[in-house]
Amino acid sequence: MRWVVVLVVSLVGIALGVVGLLLLRDDGPDELLPDLRQAAPTDVHIVEDGDSYRLAFASVLANVGQGPVLIGAERPGRETPEMSVQQLVRRTDATSRARPVPAELRYVDSEPAGHWLLSSFAVVELRNAESGDLVRRGESAGVCFRDDRQADPEERAAEEPARSIWTDECGVDQPGLLSIRQGLSPGFGVDSGRGGGERFVDVTNVAAGRYVLVNRTNTERALEESNYENNASSVLLQLHRAGALPSVRVLARCPGTAVCEAG
Repeated sequence: MRWVVVLVVSLVGIALGVVGLLLLRDDGPDELLPDLRQAAPTDVHIVEDGDSYRLAFASVLANVGQGPVLIGAERPGRETPEMSVQQLVRRTDATSRARPVPAELRYVDSEPAGHWLLSSFAVVELRNAESGDLVRRGESAGVCFRDDRQADPEERAAEEPARSIWTDECGVDQPGLLSIRQGLSPGFGVDSGRGGGERFVDVTNVAAGRYVLVNRTNTERALEESNYENNASSVLLQLHRAGALPSVRVLARCPGTAVCEAG
């Protein structure tokens, strides 16, 4: 009889232990992470700059994730040129998780207006179409996060708000700001074309031929996302050198990949 009592007590102990583990386990609310999707370059053209020639293009960066891109930045005083940055990740229970971002917000005074940009966020590469070897690398560029345009005007994303929320122009012409917040809602994108600063790579001494122009974003994974696989896009192009001014022709557009081949 004693062994029956011991067995019952043991089973009760195991059951209580399991219940205790279930109570201690904290699945927590789900996090609503953004997902940045880099669209393929558009408006690819040659710009003459003195004795140099630049391959320029427009770029659209969209958020197709469940949550917004939210960053808050501040600096202790105007003698400090950069702002330190935190990313706020929203949760399903309306709370947020803050994490430091290994990048800085810098004021870039450029035409037509200056803005506070998240530094070194986008990178441009020109690669040989046959070998894939890097031919030229453009300067890294900063990004201003705001609800500039709908990512897809014909189809509303599941988490897309009814209207744009983050409409501040990233501290335009306000170099003296000590703090700022920026955001990019799900279903919205940032147009960094001619109105917001072109991307470019120098092709002054690049020989005629076929090349792949690659545009990468969040290259150092400074911002946390649900998916990093769509952070690069590319176009296959033909660079011509007949005459003094080079010309370019786009042969194929390849969104979502750094590899581009003619179909």
